[in-house]
Amino acid sequence: MSRPLEHSRGGLPDFGWTPEWERAFAAFAGPGLEPGRVVSGLRRKFHAVRMADGEALGRCPGSFFRGAEEAAAFPAVGDWVAVRRRAGEARAEILAVLPRRSKFSRRAAGESGGEQVVAANVDVVFLVEGLDRGPDMARARRFVAATLAGGAAPVTLLNKADLRGDAGGALEAARAALPGVPVFLTSAVTGEGLEAARGFLGKGTTAALVGASGAGKSSLVNALLREEALPVAEVRAKDARGRHTTTRRELLALASGAALVDTPGLRELRLWEAGDAAERLFPEMSGLIARCRFANCSHGTEPGCAVRAAIEGGGLSRGRWEEYLRLGVAAVPARVAGRRGRPREEECGRNAWRARCRAAAQNP
Repeated sequence: MSRPLEHSRGGLPDFGWTPEWERAFAAFAGPGLEPGRVVSGLRRKFHAVRMADGEALGRCPGSFFRGAEEAAAFPAVGDWVAVRRRAGEARAEILAVLPRRSKFSRRAAGESGGEQVVAANVDVVFLVEGLDRGPDMARARRFVAATLAGGAAPVTLLNKADLRGDAGGALEAARAALPGVPVFLTSAVTGEGLEAARGFLGKGTTAALVGASGAGKSSLVNALLREEALPVAEVRAKDARGRHTTTRRELLALASGAALVDTPGLRELRLWEAGDAAERLFPEMSGLIARCRFANCSHGTEPGCAVRAAIEGGGLSRGRWEEYLRLGVAAVPARVAGRRGRPREEECGRNAWRARCRAAAQNP
């Protein structure tokens, strides 16, 4: 996607600036410094930054690279930053990132698997699932887990409802699979569900749309903006895969005073951490674990294992139990893992999760 740098007009309040952020910036204030918000990620060094009187090309100087210990410390879309603009130029130096209040993160691809911040300082994360080829509830639960772990509120949008004859049945199934998470049917074509989504976009709120390629995120953004701000493309019919219409993350201002982050499609979501999402999304597990004969049951070969009995008796599917375990391992922040790769990381996660299971059995 190619778009002009000055892509949305308005002052800082239109991009989420509040008295709380003004107080937070006071700790970074200095001669020539002013606040700005990262509205687009261009390269690791360069970001489009919205300031009080316009937009500038922000650059992280060498000192930033020397001070940042990990990739997640660099600015991400949605971050508030302290910048010093260059005289006579639409350029600025990004000198500090204000402490984040929330984030949506994933584990980066590759062997190192560090944290990648997809969007920062978001209040709501809209998890978009396309009904033309889904929804995939296992994927939706991972997105919910990442949202909760990052401190934001998840909302699931079952998009392209106009293409699904049994959309009502899909809605009921999704609400049952995602307890406590608001779920709505949406369609950028018919307008269904858009008012429900706008209900989460009050003044000063920042929301992000995340999901797989082809789920219709950009079409929803255009519908919420009530203008064609983002290009869209059809999903390939032969394999129902999206075409990555959105190629970089961008933050846009809405007429309501909210800000909205559109993100490229995520073909996979490797969890960075999951918090207590496993207990929230699988509420039956803690009671089941508490019925095991032994408090330190590993749910393998021990006699009196209530989990194994439930699986063998058909009361619990093995797939659901394994998904619960995967979320449980992810609940342990990846930063506690060893530095030599994933095997050590998984071992640390499993050991910590087993300790959690034992605690749940002892204190049902």
